[in-house]
Amino acid sequence: MCTDQQNTQPLMALNPVGVVRSPFKAPMLMAKDSGLSLELRTEKVKEHHRQVKTGISELVIDKQWEPLLDGVEGFSHILVLYWPHLIDPSRRNLKKVHPMGRKDLPEQGIFATCSPARPNPVLVTAVVLKERKGNVLTVQGLEAVDGSPIIDIKPYSQNYMIIEALKSPDWMEQIRSELDED
Repeated sequence: MCTDQQNTQPLMALNPVGVVRSPFKAPMLMAKDSGLSLELRTEKVKEHHRQVKTGISELVIDKQWEPLLDGVEGFSHILVLYWPHLIDPSRRNLKKVHPMGRKDLPEQGIFATCSPARPNPVLVTAVVLKERKGNVLTVQGLEAVDGSPIIDIKPYSQNYMIIEALKSPDWMEQIRSELDED
C-alpha cells in the first residue's frame, strides 16, 4: 500500500563524487515560470543533438573515490548520474511542461519527460566509455553542462537493463525522428 510519507521520510543527502568537464557551457533547456524554454533556435537543435552524440566529455572523479573506478574500463558503456546545477531551485516546482519547450507537443507531467526541472533533478545518461586514465573517464554522448556535479557512475549491463518491447508515446517518437533526420 502506498501512502504519502513525505513528512516521515529521512532527509537525504547527496554528495558529488566528481565533476563533468564538457564542451557544453549552457543548458539547451531552461525552466521558466511558463514552463520549459528551448534556449537554442529551432535550426540549432539538430546540430546540438549531433554534437551531443559525437561530443567528448571528461568525468573527473575526486581522487578519494578513484579506487571505486577499478574495473570500469572493462565496460563499453556506463550510466552517468548527474545534477543539473544551473537549474534554479525555485523552478523545480513545475508540474507539467511541453516536452523540450515545444508548444506544438501536448503538455506532459514532469515524470513523463526528460526535463531537467524536476523535484529532485537527478539526470542519467548512458554514454560510451572511451578511456580511463586514473580518476578521469573520457566519455562520448553526454549532454551534461560543464561543471555538473556527478552523483554516481554505474556500468551499463544488458543483463539488467535490456528492454525487450520498449514503448514510447507518439510525441517522444516524433522528437526522436526529427533529431535523427539527416
